[in-house]
Amino acid sequence: MGKKLFMAQKRGETRAVCLGIGMIICSVMMFFLLGVTTLPKYIKSVWSAESTCTVVKTTFKERTNCIHNSHTKPENILKYPCLEVLVNLNFSEDVFMLYHTEESSEWNNKCSYIPECMENHTEVSIHVQEIQEIFNKSSAFPCYFDPKGRQKNIILIRKFGPQKMISYFFWPTSMFTVGLCMVIIVKVSQYFTMVSMQASKGNT
Repeated sequence: MGKKLFMAQKRGETRAVCLGIGMIICSVMMFFLLGVTTLPKYIKSVWSAESTCTVVKTTFKERTNCIHNSHTKPENILKYPCLEVLVNLNFSEDVFMLYHTEESSEWNNKCSYIPECMENHTEVSIHVQEIQEIFNKSSAFPCYFDPKGRQKNIILIRKFGPQKMISYFFWPTSMFTVGLCMVIIVKVSQYFTMVSMQASKGNT
């Protein structure tokens, strides 16, 4: 009976170690993926200072291409209105271009807001007009700028700010910690079991 109990405990410990190692490997892969995709964008994000913006002008600057699916046939390339928002900061009278996030200028540097791809052009136009009305009604709102002046444009939301990075790295960090604790607990338990067995053999 004691031998069966010992073997069952041994199998449970082996499974726990395998699970812990698996969690560690998965978390390391997630760290690598975040380090390749998200971390460089966080490092390049220079919009670290928060200020208050006021709207100077909002217009539909131009119509931007939106590919509805993977095929690039002309009938599948849709045209949508994009919103241009010009603002100034509370401490400056200079006019700046407002972008939604750090990546918005890379998608289209003439658009502050680019709508999602939808087949119904009317719905998209109405949605963009609603966004425009919200900006026109807003007397002031928080925004982010580059305090060193490397970027002259302003962004509305920091997609790669410190709080976002903490949320991105929270789950892989938790998974790594739990997996490491499982392995350590099992190894410590095995160590004390071995010491106890050696002590009992010495007493006999």
